Amino acid sequence: MRIEGESVRVCGIDVIADAKGKLISVRYEQRRRDGEQQTRKREIYDNGNSAVILPYDPERKTVLLTRQLRLPIFLQDGTERTVEACAGKLDGEEAERRIVKEMQEELGYKVSHVERLFELYVSPAAIMEKVVLFTCKYSTANKVSGGGGLKDEGEDIEVVETTLEQAAAMVATAEIVDVKTVVLIQYLRDRVRL
Repeated sequence: MRIEGESVRVCGIDVIADAKGKLISVRYEQRRRDGEQQTRKREIYDNGNSAVILPYDPERKTVLLTRQLRLPIFLQDGTERTVEACAGKLDGEEAERRIVKEMQEELGYKVSHVERLFELYVSPAAIMEKVVLFTCKYSTANKVSGGGGLKDEGEDIEVVETTLEQAAAMVATAEIVDVKTVVLIQYLRDRVRL
């Protein structure tokens, strides 16, 4: 595989692990801004692109969140259940279609329209994942089930409905530590104030 840009040339890619995601080692040459050529090597994790949504009820000023086990956070901090926005891997599916399905599976709410906000990279120095961020309006009329996720996928999700202001307070007290959720809460808070 040969990948080249103006100042970067990939020399080789080796797969280190390939299970749920792929861990690769990339050897590349980079021409620095001072003109010097530099050879480098990096490990990159590719677990696929994803979508995330923060539904908002403008009448009650509430948002829907999830609470579930996130093993890396448990291993790092000992926190067993983390509060975050509803999210899921795209697995080749269109982001809008996938996030509507995730919202119904995880939160138990069915909506027909979502608003695409923007796309962000999770941690661009080492992770290839790009996340599409969404919001949508919801109400109690959209509730079709108790949510909870798909048991056969190992999901055990608690639905958390709280006010947008309380969600912002949960960020301030470090109850919410997921970066994509923090971005969505701040974005929506700023937008609602307009």
